[in-house]
Amino acid sequence: MTVTGLILGIDPGSAKAGYALLDAAGTVLFSGIEPASELPGAVARLVAEHAVGALAVGQGTQARAVCAQLAGLGVPIHLVDEFETSRRARELYFRDHPPRGWRRLVPVGMQLPPRPIDDYAAVLIARRFLARRSADPPAN
Repeated sequence: MTVTGLILGIDPGSAKAGYALLDAAGTVLFSGIEPASELPGAVARLVAEHAVGALAVGQGTQARAVCAQLAGLGVPIHLVDEFETSRRARELYFRDHPPRGWRRLVPVGMQLPPRPIDDYAAVLIARRFLARRSADPPAN
Protein backbone atom coordinates (compact mmCIF):
# COMPACT_ATOMS: atom_id res chain seq x y z
CA MET A 1 0.00 0.00 0.00
CA THR A 2 1.67 3.19 -1.15
CA VAL A 3 0.52 6.42 0.43
CA THR A 4 2.18 9.76 -0.05
CA GLY A 5 1.45 12.83 2.02
CA LEU A 6 0.05 13.28 5.48
CA ILE A 7 -2.25 10.89 7.31
CA LEU A 8 -5.49 12.11 8.83
CA GLY A 9 -6.62 9.81 11.62
CA ILE A 10 -10.30 9.93 12.50
CA ASP A 11 -12.04 8.51 15.56
CA PRO A 12 -15.73 8.67 14.62
CA GLY A 13 -18.41 8.66 17.26
CA SER A 14 -22.13 9.25 17.41
CA ALA A 15 -21.94 12.65 19.14
CA LYS A 16 -18.37 13.81 18.47
CA ALA A 17 -15.34 12.76 16.47
CA GLY A 18 -11.63 13.23 16.99
CA TYR A 19 -9.12 13.87 14.24
CA ALA A 20 -5.35 14.13 14.07
CA LEU A 21 -3.07 15.10 11.20
CA LEU A 22 0.24 13.21 11.27
CA ASP A 23 3.30 13.15 9.07
CA ALA A 24 4.85 9.90 7.82
CA ALA A 25 6.99 9.64 10.96
CA GLY A 26 3.89 9.69 13.20
CA THR A 27 4.45 13.22 14.49
CA VAL A 28 1.21 15.01 15.33
CA LEU A 29 0.94 18.26 13.39
CA PHE A 30 -2.38 19.16 14.98
CA SER A 31 -5.54 17.56 16.25
CA GLY A 32 -9.01 18.39 17.43
CA ILE A 33 -12.52 17.27 18.26
CA GLU A 34 -15.65 18.23 16.31
CA PRO A 35 -19.34 17.49 16.75
CA ALA A 36 -20.08 14.49 14.52
CA SER A 37 -22.32 16.59 12.29
CA GLU A 38 -19.44 19.00 11.56
CA LEU A 39 -16.76 16.36 10.90
CA PRO A 40 -17.21 16.15 7.10
CA GLY A 41 -16.70 19.91 6.74
CA ALA A 42 -13.65 19.92 9.01
CA VAL A 43 -12.09 17.02 7.11
CA ALA A 44 -12.83 18.69 3.77
CA ARG A 45 -11.04 21.85 4.96
CA LEU A 46 -8.02 19.85 6.13
CA VAL A 47 -7.82 17.98 2.84
CA ALA A 48 -8.04 21.26 0.91
CA GLU A 49 -5.35 22.96 3.04
CA HIS A 50 -2.84 20.09 3.44
CA ALA A 51 -1.36 17.28 1.35
CA VAL A 52 -3.46 14.53 2.94
CA GLY A 53 -2.56 11.21 1.34
CA ALA A 54 -4.91 8.94 3.31
CA LEU A 55 -7.74 8.96 5.80
CA ALA A 56 -7.38 6.36 8.56
CA VAL A 57 -10.84 5.88 10.03
CA GLY A 58 -11.42 3.91 13.22
CA GLN A 59 -13.56 0.87 12.49
CA GLY A 60 -15.94 1.44 15.40
CA THR A 61 -19.05 3.53 15.95
CA GLN A 62 -20.33 5.30 12.84
CA ALA A 63 -17.32 4.23 10.71
CA ARG A 64 -19.34 3.21 7.64
CA ALA A 65 -21.46 6.37 7.76
CA VAL A 66 -18.38 8.59 8.11
CA CYS A 67 -16.64 6.79 5.23
CA ALA A 68 -19.71 7.37 3.04
CA GLN A 69 -19.70 11.07 3.93
CA LEU A 70 -15.99 11.43 3.12
CA ALA A 71 -15.90 9.29 -0.02
CA GLY A 72 -16.22 12.27 -2.38
CA LEU A 73 -13.04 13.97 -1.15
CA GLY A 74 -10.77 12.02 -3.49
CA VAL A 75 -8.53 10.73 -0.69
CA PRO A 76 -8.15 6.98 -0.06
CA ILE A 77 -10.01 5.85 3.06
CA HIS A 78 -8.68 2.97 5.15
CA LEU A 79 -10.57 1.36 8.03
CA VAL A 80 -8.35 0.70 11.04
CA ASP A 81 -9.01 -1.54 14.03
CA GLU A 82 -9.83 0.46 17.17
CA PHE A 83 -9.03 -2.27 19.69
CA GLU A 84 -8.12 -0.65 23.04
CA THR A 85 -7.71 2.86 21.58
CA SER A 86 -9.75 4.39 24.41
CA ARG A 87 -7.48 2.95 27.08
CA ARG A 88 -4.32 3.77 25.16
CA ALA A 89 -5.60 7.28 24.38
CA ARG A 90 -5.99 7.88 28.10
CA GLU A 91 -2.39 6.70 28.67
CA LEU A 92 -1.15 8.98 25.89
CA TYR A 93 -3.09 11.92 27.30
CA PHE A 94 -1.55 11.46 30.75
CA ARG A 95 1.92 11.06 29.21
CA ASP A 96 1.44 14.48 27.61
CA HIS A 97 -0.30 15.97 30.69
CA PRO A 98 1.06 14.25 33.81
CA PRO A 99 -1.16 14.53 36.89
CA ARG A 100 -0.14 17.24 39.32
CA GLY A 101 -0.67 17.82 42.99
CA TRP A 102 -2.48 15.10 44.88
CA ARG A 103 -3.46 13.42 41.59
CA ARG A 104 0.16 12.27 41.25
CA LEU A 105 -0.57 9.85 44.09
CA VAL A 106 -3.49 8.18 42.31
CA PRO A 107 -2.56 5.54 39.71
CA VAL A 108 -3.15 6.96 36.22
CA GLY A 109 -5.20 3.88 35.31
CA MET A 110 -7.78 4.96 37.89
CA GLN A 111 -8.07 8.53 36.64
CA LEU A 112 -10.15 10.05 33.88
CA PRO A 113 -8.86 12.93 31.78
CA PRO A 114 -10.59 16.25 32.45
CA ARG A 115 -11.69 16.52 28.80
CA PRO A 116 -12.71 14.25 25.92
CA ILE A 117 -9.75 12.42 24.36
CA ASP A 118 -11.16 11.51 20.96
CA ASP A 119 -8.28 13.42 19.35
CA TYR A 120 -5.78 11.17 21.15
CA ALA A 121 -7.67 8.12 19.89
CA ALA A 122 -7.39 9.56 16.37
CA VAL A 123 -3.61 9.86 16.84
CA LEU A 124 -3.46 6.19 17.77
CA ILE A 125 -5.62 5.20 14.79
CA ALA A 126 -3.32 7.11 12.41
CA ARG A 127 -0.21 5.60 14.01
CA ARG A 128 -1.71 2.12 13.78
CA PHE A 129 -2.35 2.75 10.07
CA LEU A 130 1.26 3.92 9.60
CA ALA A 131 2.59 0.83 11.39
CA ARG A 132 0.43 -1.45 9.25
CA ARG A 133 1.53 0.35 6.10
CA SER A 134 5.22 0.00 6.93
CA ALA A 135 4.74 -3.72 7.65
CA ASP A 136 3.14 -4.38 4.25
CA PRO A 137 5.50 -5.59 1.52
CA PRO A 138 6.13 -3.07 -1.28
CA ALA A 139 3.92 -3.42 -4.34
CA ASN A 140 5.65 -4.52 -7.54
